[in-house]
Amino acid sequence: MRLGVSLGLWQDRPAEEALLTARAADELGYDELWVGEMATYDAFALATAIGLSTGRIGLTVGPLAVAVRDPMMIAMGVASVAGLVGRPVNVAVGTSSPLVVEEWHGRSRARSAAVLREAVRALRPLLDGDKSDFSGECVKSRGYRLRLPAPRAELTVAAFGASAVRTAATADRMVLNLITPASAARLTADLRAAAREGTARTPAQAQGAAPAPRVAAWVTAAVDPGREAVDRIRRAVVGYLAAPGYGEMFAEAGFGDVVAFARTRPHPRELLAAVPDGLLEAVALIGDMDAARERLRAYADAGVDEVALVPVGTDADPGGVATLKALKTLEALTR
Repeated sequence: MRLGVSLGLWQDRPAEEALLTARAADELGYDELWVGEMATYDAFALATAIGLSTGRIGLTVGPLAVAVRDPMMIAMGVASVAGLVGRPVNVAVGTSSPLVVEEWHGRSRARSAAVLREAVRALRPLLDGDKSDFSGECVKSRGYRLRLPAPRAELTVAAFGASAVRTAATADRMVLNLITPASAARLTADLRAAAREGTARTPAQAQGAAPAPRVAAWVTAAVDPGREAVDRIRRAVVGYLAAPGYGEMFAEAGFGDVVAFARTRPHPRELLAAVPDGLLEAVALIGDMDAARERLRAYADAGVDEVALVPVGTDADPGGVATLKALKTLEALTR
């Protein structure tokens, strides 16, 4: 199993800490850095800055919300970063959350599964340098071709529900976020079944002559954490407790009482206080090196091919650099 790094983009940490994490990941020899987008930097601008200030690390931009950025915008952005930094750049897409899509951007999230499926179909030819010629029920693009060199980027789909998993079977990789090893195992099995059943991106893949898409998992990580790091992870998790699918996952992991409480819509302060550290440990890498080793083995046993570590930045460990240094020593043990 390969280890990469994903920027945490923690909203209560200095925004520029993302660059500290990125440079550390590059210097430590991690192969891949995921550059997402939240409330601070534009993802393509940040990826360009990182590419120009690092030496070798591979870049994956996203996941980007397909209801916010259309296929032409995404393809142009990926080609722009690749051209400016002189390095291969990959891209990930997903449906994102109602908060981001509907409230921040004022866009509709209706038929999000269909939009994701069609966006992936429209995006693949653009990334390969072909002229766009796609007209679906929700997504359309005709007549555009990249003037920059085609990035021929790998395409990753962020998935959780059944429809998104089927769409991921047509891409190069599926990425899972905030996931228990047990749920990762089920979703990985579903992905590989979808690839076998003919929803794969090529006839060869459908016939088993080509491998199914790889599976990556974003895993928040803090080695030997202090209370600041644990509380930051707790704040990141609470928004998922009542969500369909995620709530059931946490209940299956033994935290049904917390999920039931979350669905009564308590005050956020009360809900934070009700979340035990054990719930965080179900979906994150928290603890000493032995705990980290066992958690990574659990994801490997679940069929996960790659773990993208999301290091927790704190006053004691800005950018999560100490966590990245510690976990890099485990990479050989996971392969």
